[in-house]
Amino acid sequence: MTETAPLGRRAAVEFVGTGALVAVVVGSGIQAAKLSQDVGVQLLANSLATVFGLGVLIALLGPVSGAHFNPVVTLAAWWTGRPGGDGPTLREVAAYLPAQILGAIGGAVLADAMFAEPLVHWSTHDRWAPHLWLGEVVATAGLILLIFGLARAGRAHFAPVAVASYIGAAYWFTSSTSFANPAVTIGRAFTDTFAGIAPASVLPFVAAQLVGLAVGVALVALLFGRPAAAAAEDVVVPHGEHHPATAGH
Repeated sequence: MTETAPLGRRAAVEFVGTGALVAVVVGSGIQAAKLSQDVGVQLLANSLATVFGLGVLIALLGPVSGAHFNPVVTLAAWWTGRPGGDGPTLREVAAYLPAQILGAIGGAVLADAMFAEPLVHWSTHDRWAPHLWLGEVVATAGLILLIFGLARAGRAHFAPVAVASYIGAAYWFTSSTSFANPAVTIGRAFTDTFAGIAPASVLPFVAAQLVGLAVGVALVALLFGRPAAAAAEDVVVPHGEHHPATAGH
């Protein structure tokens, strides 16, 4: 990694960045549901807000922590960077992952507070079906391929636009609406709103995302050669949104 900021500051950035991302996802979902009864319009508003918010967060915070905002991105950076020692260390991974998860939970609570919703209300939105899990494998694999493929190709500077654009597209082309992020998935279980996911549905989603992580890393190696760990400004991540009508939102 090229980041030189103290680990505590980088972990704080991952906490704030992931929290802000989830606040955008959950908050825009609540707002969309209040303004329209059309599920398609709701999803469009939700996905557009997520695209713009994610792009801004990556551009702003990427130079400090790498703007992972996603445990699978952190794990991929660690795994692919081991041979050359240019990825995050296990100590850094141990700092990033809890920060991302706690940030995601905090972001969901913040969004609920802004819209006068119960601060913690477990979601009742079941997302339990094999085709949704497949959607998560595809969404996560594509995200990892994009981030680390850009880094390998020397085009990491396109990450803010490219990653945000991919997440926006994946909202619509995957059955699950591309959560593609274990931390965001956990955080969204804390809100019984448009973006929520029932706690019982979280574990299969996370398992599918980890499978997608392995597939994505393998694709990077296949298509670009030995993957290089993304530099601080390369990485990002996301999260995709969901839509009730598709059981993935």
